[in-house]
Amino acid sequence: MTSDHTDLFDYDAELRLHNELFRAAARVGSRDRVLDIGCGTGQSTREAARAAVGGCAVGVDPSARMLERARQLSDAQGPPNITYQQADAQVHPFPPAYFDLCISRFGTMFFADPVAAFTNIGRALRPAARLVLLVWQDRDRNEWASAIRRPRTAATPEPTPPTRSPDPFSLADPAITEGILAAAGFTEVGFTDVHEPVYYGPDSATAFDNVLHLWDQDLLADLDAATAEQARTRLRATLAAHTTDSGVYFDSRAWIITARRH
Repeated sequence: MTSDHTDLFDYDAELRLHNELFRAAARVGSRDRVLDIGCGTGQSTREAARAAVGGCAVGVDPSARMLERARQLSDAQGPPNITYQQADAQVHPFPPAYFDLCISRFGTMFFADPVAAFTNIGRALRPAARLVLLVWQDRDRNEWASAIRRPRTAATPEPTPPTRSPDPFSLADPAITEGILAAAGFTEVGFTDVHEPVYYGPDSATAFDNVLHLWDQDLLADLDAATAEQARTRLRATLAAHTTDSGVYFDSRAWIITARRH
């Protein structure tokens, strides 16, 4: 009996334009051993495995539900040279100096100790192996972060987050991120600007459901009934304003970060 995954947010659809650029930047070789950090439901892992026909791809994620879905999709779609592991990449004992390439599509921004995490990942890479990451730029450059939360903050201010807590924008600053990677043993760090919209659905009604899945309902969780309904009304209006002939889109900016293991 399979689990119902209809309540999983479809990151692959959201990031489909980003993913094309990320796949091109990864340049997976036919014999590469690829480590995919924060693989989610495994799209990037499967694409890496298909390119690495004489190698393999290992997807790692802390979410059992995401990995269950990843395995279902891999069983249906292949390829055979793919495995998934439920693990915390910050501390997991990867095989040393094993992988030729580490990729991550928005899967490395939430490390509690990023230097320790990337050091641990680096130990799994052979000398001169490549690292290719996709991460968000600053919050104020990502319309999806500001516009979608605005209906909530218009109702009542959000609590101030803990100082220095990891968030989706923790690797947004190139100088800080380059310092993290250098301290973890990486060199030749480079940043490529990615300016593509994110997709939330074919229409505003679908986008509304998708947004609540993405934000895990925390947009409205601590509001009273009347205030929550006002926030929903504003959110629906925001989504309607971003609806085009091809779906609901919000502007976004990201970095493709490349580096090499020292």
